[in-house]
Order: sequence, then C-alpha cells, then structure tokens
Amino acid sequence: MMKSKTLLIAMMAMVASAMTFTSCSDDDDDVTNNYTTYQSKVDAQVREQKKNDKAILLVAFGSTWQKAFKAFDKTVDEYKSANPGYDVYLSFSSAICINRAAAGEHAKDEGEDKAEIRNYYAPNFWLHALGNVKYSEIVVQSLQVIPGEEYSRVINYIKDFANNNLGDLDDAYLARVNLKLGTPLLNNTTDVANAAKVLNALYADKAAKGVVAFMGHGNPDSYDTYKANIRYSQLEEALQEYSPNYFVGTVDMPDNYKENVYERMLEAGITSGEMNVYPLMSIAGDHAHNDMAGEGDEYWDPDHEESEDNSWYEYFTHKGYSVTSNLVGLLECPTVRQLWENHTKNPVKLEDYYHSMYPEE
Repeated sequence: MMKSKTLLIAMMAMVASAMTFTSCSDDDDDVTNNYTTYQSKVDAQVREQKKNDKAILLVAFGSTWQKAFKAFDKTVDEYKSANPGYDVYLSFSSAICINRAAAGEHAKDEGEDKAEIRNYYAPNFWLHALGNVKYSEIVVQSLQVIPGEEYSRVINYIKDFANNNLGDLDDAYLARVNLKLGTPLLNNTTDVANAAKVLNALYADKAAKGVVAFMGHGNPDSYDTYKANIRYSQLEEALQEYSPNYFVGTVDMPDNYKENVYERMLEAGITSGEMNVYPLMSIAGDHAHNDMAGEGDEYWDPDHEESEDNSWYEYFTHKGYSVTSNLVGLLECPTVRQLWENHTKNPVKLEDYYHSMYPEE
C-alpha cells in the first residue's frame, strides 16, 4: 500500500523474475527443482489445451483477490470467443502475486471476496511451453495500462524467448515463428484519446454530478521506463475535454499523488460535493482496496494528512467531499477490455517497436 512497500515488492519481483522462477528458497537444488516442476506443469497444460496452431498469451501483473481472478477468467473467455483459431493462456509477471495466489493470501477472508487458491506462472514458463509445441504464431498481449516498468519486463521475457536464452528450444523454429506483441492500454496518444472516449461514455452521468477521479499506479522517477508516466497527465487532459470534473492521479508518480489531485481540484474551484473514485488498473487488487478505498483509522493519520499511508477515501472525505469508492477494474468494463483486444488484433513486431518507443510524444 505504501510507496516504500511498493518499491520493495517491485525489487523483489524483479529479482525473482530475473531468476525465472517463483521460489523464496536460497538452496540451489530447490531452485532447480522448482523451476523444473513449474515448467513441467505449464508444459502439461499447454499440451492438454492445444487445439490450434496459433496462441495468445495474456500477461498481467497479477493479483490475489477473488474479484480479480474472476476478471481474468472473464478476459480469457472473451479472448477465446473473439479469436477463433487461437489458443489463449494467461500469465502473471509478478512473482509476489504468483506466490501469494498459490498460498491463498485471501482464501480465509470472509464474504464474497473470499479467494480461491490459484496457481499462476510467469511468462517465461508459458513462452517456453508454447515454443515446445511449436505454435506457428504467438501474440503476447500486455495487460498493463501504460508502457512503463512492468511492460519493459514483458518485452524482456519475449526477447529472452526469441533468443533461446536457455538454449533448449529449436533455433530453426524460433527463426520462423511469427512472434508479435500487443501493446498496453495507453500505449500512445491515440490510445489515450480512445480510452478517454470510452471512460466518459461509462461515467459521464457521474461526472455531471461531481468529481470522477481515477487512481493509476504510476512509476517513481527512477522507474519511469519510456517516460510512460505522462500518459496519466494526457488522459486527464483528454477526459477534461468532456468534463472539467475528471481527474487522474497515481500511487507512485511524482507530483501526481492524491494531494496533487486535490490541488488541481481546488484550482478548478471544486471544494466540495460528490466524488467517485475508480482504480485506473486492469483489476481491483491491493492498491484499489487499500490505497484507494481503505476506510477507518488504519488508513488515516490526521497529523500527516499527505502521508502515503492515508487512503484516497479517507483523504478526500476529510477534505469535505462525499466519496464513493468503486472497486471496478478496467478489465471488468467490456468497452475498455475491447481496447486491449483491438491491440491484440493489431500487434506489432517486437524489434521494430522496441527501437521506436517514445511515449513522451
């Protein structure tokens, strides 16, 4: 929930990703055994499920919440329906989410969000398995919102696969496989305009009555890969073409935290009234439940109002707004999900794209 915690988790996930397995063990034998076990399980799933000669691999950061699991399940089902002739698979890029989902982090929670124990695997296992059965075409679709740090990891997974980093795939196959990349939701300025149009169609009625604010993740300056943070500012500008009541802030983007959103609201003369907040993330996970919608003393320190520990709900409530938290991830909105699907239908070649990324434009 906190930025410091987010950075720590990100660093841990990157280390785990670099080692291409999801284990917390320091024992070399355990590492080897875990890697072999995970790869064999994914290999078996692909062999069992392969029906076509082409495949789509969806890559999400991940989550441990049941609502998120359902959103991912729905997304896979929709992709299968919309893409006959393709087998569809789902991967998590976060080692933390993979491990915690497998441990059932929320499995003991009461209520409708009680989570199942789920086994997800990192993209390297899936790509290797798809290569083993020699799909003629593989489209990797990023389910990231911006082309930032997490998206760069997706690209690196693909590059490792294409370069046969483990040396145990068929090089002749890798030379001919049609390997493509589906870009994030807000990959370029055209995507920003399309997303603003769709989001306004969903929430124009609420924007007519008060503030509609979206909370994205964002990256700290040192992690602002491809300078992708600018997409949040561009989205706010695009949304405000429809209504001045739209605002877009983040958890981790400098100068775009909740207090910065509040400053912009005051500058616009919005000092009170209704306020609906939504996660600008593929799913409603930990950040949505805690950083955005957290209620109670645990999420409010009156002596440090701008603390990163204070949730958006508590912060804006204490500023005098009537706040409603909406735990609806972007993948739960069919019209937003369609924007990702459009990217899948119009993928790019990795090398051409990798060398021409200028999200700041």
